[in-house]
Amino acid sequence: MKTITTNDDWNAAIQSDHAIIMFSAVWCPDCVIVQPIMREIEEEYDEFDYFYVDRDEHIELCQELGIFGIPSFLAYRNGKEVGRYVDKQRKTKEQIEDFLQSIG
Repeated sequence: MKTITTNDDWNAAIQSDHAIIMFSAVWCPDCVIVQPIMREIEEEYDEFDYFYVDRDEHIELCQELGIFGIPSFLAYRNGKEVGRYVDKQRKTKEQIEDFLQSIG
C-alpha cells in the first residue's frame, strides 16, 4: 500500500485504473485490526492499486470527501469515484472483499 502524502500523490492515485484508497489513522484501534487484513486483500485482489491516507494529516481532504469515520475506503477509476465504503464501524475481511467485488 502506497502512502499519499501530497496533493500530487492524491491526484496521481485517483488517476489509476483501479485505485482503492484507505483512510485511517495511527491511533485508531479498528484501523490497526484492518492492517493485516489489508495485506491479505492486496495479495488476493492484486488488480487494484492500494493507497493509504492518514486522516489526521489530511483532515481537509477528508472533510471535503465526507470521510469522518475510519477506516473508510474510496474507489477511483481514471479520476472518477466509483465506490465508497465509508462509516465508522470496524470492517471485516468479508465486508471489504464484498466492497471490492461490487466495484470489480
